Amino acid sequence: MIKVLIVEDDPMVSEMNKFYLEQVEGFRAQGWASSGEEVLEMLEEQVYDLILLDIYMKESNGLELLSEIRRKGIKIDVIVISAASDKESIQEALQNGAVDYLIKPFEFSRLRAALNGYREQNRLFRTQERLNQSELDRLSRFKQEPAASQELAKGFTRQTLQTIWKAVEACNCDLFSAEDISAVSGISRVSAGKYLVGLTEMGVLEMDLVYGSIGRPVQKYRLAPNGKSLITKYI
Repeated sequence: MIKVLIVEDDPMVSEMNKFYLEQVEGFRAQGWASSGEEVLEMLEEQVYDLILLDIYMKESNGLELLSEIRRKGIKIDVIVISAASDKESIQEALQNGAVDYLIKPFEFSRLRAALNGYREQNRLFRTQERLNQSELDRLSRFKQEPAASQELAKGFTRQTLQTIWKAVEACNCDLFSAEDISAVSGISRVSAGKYLVGLTEMGVLEMDLVYGSIGRPVQKYRLAPNGKSLITKYI
């Protein structure tokens, strides 16, 4: 379990950070401090793995605290979470060894990416004496997380869309109909047709009207040239 010290002078923000932190597996909020002086005292009394550090505090400056931690040779990692977005603050934090820098307000997915990456870094450093280049490269990219899924149109669910898409892939044919997808997926023809129309509007599929010898034309669908890359935004 990675023990975290939250440094934030606003109790409500501190509680929010604690809540977010503990949604990520492997982390526990072990303490809270509202000033640099308090942080230094707590670091003398207890060992922490990671600090979530604010810069703007009433009684302290987070960057000065980070500099003092480094001057004292205290071995602890720091992720800065701050509204400070000027390049000087960001550069100073990174030069003083902050492993990541999140600008308020931030999406939870960005914090989760930072924590997941830090957890992997922490695991590698604890369990291995040497790292190879691929492991180092993976650590350097840990901040990158796939973009958040696009919102679906009203009446669509991600689970059903995933089922429809699996059926599209399983069809393994150039053209397919709602009946074909219904048979493969087990979803009703009407619902399958609705999702195929939706996928067409998303640009994932293309639709053709196929005329038979008798009766009305049938709507047939094919995968658009960039359909496979587009669908990843929705499922």
